[in-house]
Amino acid sequence: MSDVLDLTCELIRRRSVTPDDEGCQDLIAERLARAGFRIERLRFGDVDNLWATHGADDAPTLAFLGHTDVVPSGPEDAWATPPFEPTVRDGVLYGRGAADMKGSVAAMVVALESFVAAHPDHAGRLALLLTSDEEGDAIDGVRKVAEAFAQRGERIDWCVVGEPSAKDALGDLIRVGRRGSLSATLTVRGVQGHVAYPHKADNPIHRFAPALAELVAEHWDDGNDDFPPTSLQVSNLHAGTGANNVIPGTLEALFNFRYSTASTAEQLRARAEAILDRHGLDWQIRWHDSGRPFLSPPNGRLRETVVAVCRERAGVEPEQSTGGGTSDGRFIAPLGVEVVELGPVNATIHKVDECVAVADLERLPALYEAIAERLLA
Repeated sequence: MSDVLDLTCELIRRRSVTPDDEGCQDLIAERLARAGFRIERLRFGDVDNLWATHGADDAPTLAFLGHTDVVPSGPEDAWATPPFEPTVRDGVLYGRGAADMKGSVAAMVVALESFVAAHPDHAGRLALLLTSDEEGDAIDGVRKVAEAFAQRGERIDWCVVGEPSAKDALGDLIRVGRRGSLSATLTVRGVQGHVAYPHKADNPIHRFAPALAELVAEHWDDGNDDFPPTSLQVSNLHAGTGANNVIPGTLEALFNFRYSTASTAEQLRARAEAILDRHGLDWQIRWHDSGRPFLSPPNGRLRETVVAVCRERAGVEPEQSTGGGTSDGRFIAPLGVEVVELGPVNATIHKVDECVAVADLERLPALYEAIAERLLA
């Protein structure tokens, strides 16, 4: 069994359902300390964060970023093999976190160990940042670490995030940016009453329906060369007591913007609230801005390096995408860091029987190490 496969299996065996780390970071810290890395623990609330560095603190820094937490497995009897017992079958490793993202974390660790062994006096600084709060609330993980880094002036120049980015083959797609995510919890108030006496009540569902139609039909922006147009999606509507003869007193709606750099969160909030006001609703809204959009420059040194490594080491010309959901890169980018995401195929992430091809897993450390060599060797 290869070193990266062995470490990935060890991590999968730890049932680190978010925000629990279950000793994953201890295992990694011990390995990296033996390789000469300085280890710093950054615990906030119930969340474990690990910052491991090698080289001068004031030097140009390449950081690798990952998370040790995973989503719940769902019904374990739906899996072909137990989700926290790593199993290799027909050249594929199965287990929760195999692709998202314990495989990438293991590949990063192996790559960092190999790089510093080959280049003990390398230029710059090499680092690994891990959190156990990426799949959950993402409050006390990299978000809080980034705040602490900003306060103390921690330097990071380039950041490689190990999120599973590939579509069909390792290296065929990298993320060079991400859309922002702005969520809303809207309450529309009416007056509860009997359906037979609508004049004595005020139905918030009826009140909200025209505003909802306008919200979903609104053209928010055209996007730009790097991002698709901003999208609003309603994810939940709830009202009523469960009885068919009661007009509800309130309605709750959940919706989310995935937005490009063509709009700001402040603009989207103002426009949405103006629509609600135009329809004369009695409303209140709670907004949650979980991450602003970011984009690595096309001529950025990290972006050019990752593209070249994928081309030369993986044999593919990577698509450079800003699609998908969000990642912890959204908290690092505002520090002035160039961020690129490179990881395994994402076809099974969060699914039953999550898996990664062993061949891809065993090739990934060489890609990460090659990036470090081009930037720091």
